[in-house]
Amino acid sequence: MASSARALAKAGKRWLHLGHRWLGIATGLFFAMWFASGAVMMYVAYPALTEPERRAGLPAIAWDAVRVEPDAALAGEARFPRGLSLSMRGAEPVYRVVGWDGARRAVSAVDGRPIGPATPDEALAVAGHDPRSRHPAFRETVAYDLWTVHQRYDAARPLHRIALGDPEGTELYVSEPTGAVVLDTTRHERFWNWFGAVPHWLYVTPLRAKADLWRVVILWVSGIAVVSGLTGFALGLVRLRLARRYPSGATTPYRGLARWHHVGGLVGGLALLSFVVSGWLSMNPNRWFSPSAPTQAMLERYADAPGARTGLDLASIRGQACAEAAEVRFTWLGGAPLAPIAFRDGREVPCCGTPTVAPGRVAAAARRLVPEAGSMDAIRLDREDFYWTSHHRRRRLPVLRVTFDDPAATWFHIDPATGEILSRLDRSGRAERWGFELLHTFDLGLLVRHRPAWDGFMLLLLAAGSVVAASGVAMGWRRLRRPAAGSRPA
Repeated sequence: MASSARALAKAGKRWLHLGHRWLGIATGLFFAMWFASGAVMMYVAYPALTEPERRAGLPAIAWDAVRVEPDAALAGEARFPRGLSLSMRGAEPVYRVVGWDGARRAVSAVDGRPIGPATPDEALAVAGHDPRSRHPAFRETVAYDLWTVHQRYDAARPLHRIALGDPEGTELYVSEPTGAVVLDTTRHERFWNWFGAVPHWLYVTPLRAKADLWRVVILWVSGIAVVSGLTGFALGLVRLRLARRYPSGATTPYRGLARWHHVGGLVGGLALLSFVVSGWLSMNPNRWFSPSAPTQAMLERYADAPGARTGLDLASIRGQACAEAAEVRFTWLGGAPLAPIAFRDGREVPCCGTPTVAPGRVAAAARRLVPEAGSMDAIRLDREDFYWTSHHRRRRLPVLRVTFDDPAATWFHIDPATGEILSRLDRSGRAERWGFELLHTFDLGLLVRHRPAWDGFMLLLLAAGSVVAASGVAMGWRRLRRPAAGSRPA
């Protein structure tokens, strides 16, 4: 019985060793790439158009030319759409409609005609309003490229790429269907992302353009890497001797590069596992985590709009208060119309007699979000906390956190000034905050508030993981070059 157990244990160690060896050979370069690119991503984000950048490129609305009532832009809509706004497209004011299916269309605010696709010349005119524009030039019209491959741009395709001619090498992407700017990139972002997000996320354009296939590839690659890391850490513990040391007096049986890999794996193994397991979880395997955006049903209950109308007319939205407005958004909150206006400098204020949003009004509308809940609580956050932090994206403050006692224990974060729902977070979303975001970025309050401390901590973890990955790649290369007949475990 004892001999059988020893034989089984010996066979288990053998298979653990072989499994880790070949899994490590298969994934070693991925580990090395992830650690190196992760260091770049700490300082250079993937290109995205921020709301202040978008608004800064909007000219003031030519109110003298606005003659079409906002409700006329909703002709043909069965219900109030996901989005309705008034802004300029070149020299013409237009209503932009975003349907619940993501479809986008533009309607002239001058004569009510549907606006056709934006030509390259129109895209140039749109880009010319950006404050960074110096000598705008049309580059090309693309369906996909590396920076617009994400499915969030599907409804905006094709895209006109315009170079602004500024010192930063800024390029804008203008949607052909709507004439709206949807993305900006700079020379700095484009260069460094070739060493950051592009290799880290395997953003190969032909692969990433097929979102479902890309997701499966990432899940399998990172999943195999998880098994490689787990088997390596387990093997490292099995081969470690602290009390009954090896004949040489060492705690490890290995020498040279293998010793670096063993000791480095024990020291940096937990960091490696933290990064790779949380990276795998970021792909939401088996759809364990709920989306952070509210559903259409939630948004419609929250707005409580009485059909496809704004509740406002031109007489109520035109006037001195809106003379310098760059954009007017039409929306509903708890059955009452709202028309917040935005200016190029980032300000957003109530427009044309629509009331300021009061916290009590937001709370009353929020009760409709989860009708099956028995109770609801609302608290005001004036400071960030673990579930509302600006480490990677700027968070608005103050914010209302509305919590429900439904089976999913759903939370919402709502801007008390505008009534806009900023995020939805249920029990699974909070688990993702721990399992992915915390373990992947370690954005704990104490570290984040002292940014140099966070940088040092993260770089130390990445360095430890890099030692494990680099030594593993070197050992794998040696093993592959070794003649098969003379091979034996290292």
